[in-house]
Amino acid sequence: KNFCALTYLDHQRAKGQIAARLGVSANCIKNVTIWGNHSETQFPDAFSDGYCVAKDGTKVPLSELLANDTDWVTTDFIYDVQNRGKAVIEARGLSSAMSAAQATADCIRKWLVAGTETGETISMAVYNDQGYYGVKEGIVFSFPCECRNGEWFVKEGLQLSDFSRNKLEETEAELLEEMAGAHELIG
Repeated sequence: KNFCALTYLDHQRAKGQIAARLGVSANCIKNVTIWGNHSETQFPDAFSDGYCVAKDGTKVPLSELLANDTDWVTTDFIYDVQNRGKAVIEARGLSSAMSAAQATADCIRKWLVAGTETGETISMAVYNDQGYYGVKEGIVFSFPCECRNGEWFVKEGLQLSDFSRNKLEETEAELLEEMAGAHELIG
């Protein structure tokens, strides 16, 4: 419970993409989840738990706000978040190391210092010791996590669509393949 791999940068990128699409501040977008591996199989998920905090404080589900934009959410949005790092390198000729450093600091602040607001989640790739959401135990996998008192807790009970389940299985398969390759190397 004292380790996480960084998917918070992807989490922030996903929030930014949705905020731009809706014409709101990224701070209004909550509970977008990056599921799985930090790779091109990661699954940026706006619909399972995502919402926008309206000016009056109400929480409006992203599935409602983007109901007429499902094609974008299931194609371009996913692709753009999965490939944002590569796009930055191609555009600048340099890595997005400063963005990664900022995301690392922000993640640590949420996890170990401030915690998440009640009901709020952030994406953290954590050791899956419980088989959350049917994902094989024993791998590091990004889930929606709540943070309090210096600990993370996977938010359980989200209803996932068939599309989402397929995306989770795809990224899980890649992680299991990577784990098998690592085991071969170390004998």
